[in-house]
Amino acid sequence: MAKGEITDLDLIPPELLAPRLSRASALVGAVAVVLGVVVGFLASSFLLGVLLTVVLAVPPVVLILLVARHHTWIDGTTVHQRFRLRSRHVDFAEAVSVEVVVRAAKVSQVLLRVSDGNASVTVALALYTVNGGRELQPMGLRSLANALSSAALVPAAAAASVLIKQLRAEARDAGLAERPLYAAVTMVKNAGREQGTVLTDREVAELSD
Repeated sequence: MAKGEITDLDLIPPELLAPRLSRASALVGAVAVVLGVVVGFLASSFLLGVLLTVVLAVPPVVLILLVARHHTWIDGTTVHQRFRLRSRHVDFAEAVSVEVVVRAAKVSQVLLRVSDGNASVTVALALYTVNGGRELQPMGLRSLANALSSAALVPAAAAASVLIKQLRAEARDAGLAERPLYAAVTMVKNAGREQGTVLTDREVAELSD
């Protein structure tokens, strides 16, 4: 992929998340104001009410607004992440480690973690619940597969093969059981492994077979 071809890698697009975060922020602020008014009235202290409102409202509202800034995208072979007040980027062509991580629970996640030795980025590839799930959109998967192919690492090539197989499964609208990302979750659950499991090279290869 050429430099300048930017693709979003957010599993849940910001435009879907922002309204919910805005409502949560407004609700927290309203509750804080009500409590501040009640306490101020009972204590006969306007200043105490104002201080309580600020203490209760500001930290959670700021946290919600910072979460709303979380954004991941890829430009060429470089993945950029912005989280809260921090940002980082990793050029997959310079990768020194590539890992597929599975968190198997009621809400399960499949993650791609890549490091260049100085920084690392973690990209959410899929999220599954008992009722279904959400997977990274095809353009994101294709861009990640291309970027992984630029790395001189066997694990990178294996991870790219998994993403390509996932793309093919999505293209033919295959069921979850036929999708390698879902198979990764099933693999970890069947083995009774802990959350945050890093798949071995052999396990990643099995997913692309």
